[in-house]
Amino acid sequence: MCKTVHDEVDIYARPKQVYDAYLDSRTHAKFTGAPARMNRKVGAKFSAGGDYISGFNLDLTSPKRIVQAWRGSDWPKGVYSVVTLQFQPKGKGTRLIFDQRGIPENIGSASSKGEWRQYYWDPLVRYFAPME
Repeated sequence: MCKTVHDEVDIYARPKQVYDAYLDSRTHAKFTGAPARMNRKVGAKFSAGGDYISGFNLDLTSPKRIVQAWRGSDWPKGVYSVVTLQFQPKGKGTRLIFDQRGIPENIGSASSKGEWRQYYWDPLVRYFAPME
């Protein structure tokens, strides 16, 4: 049996800005605080989290959706989950809708809603927070 994660977060930036930030290696590394080698081509490989995360792009529909085959380096060889990020306009910002399906049951807390919040969504919200 596989696990799933669903989360939604509001970000103070337009969908195209959030989409581009996730797929740009430098920006991705800046908001997560860890090295990233992202790619903007379907079928292309990517890595993030200092090579802890790897995978390849399944669908890239700018600025609406990113779908990736995604895995942690401690996962069983050849096992991937499917990560979907949807970017919907919401007022002056974006509602990011996140789903991760196919997480192996024995993975533990990795790939949990709390992990995504801690390493991705909270830093992304801070990255785009308006200056006061």
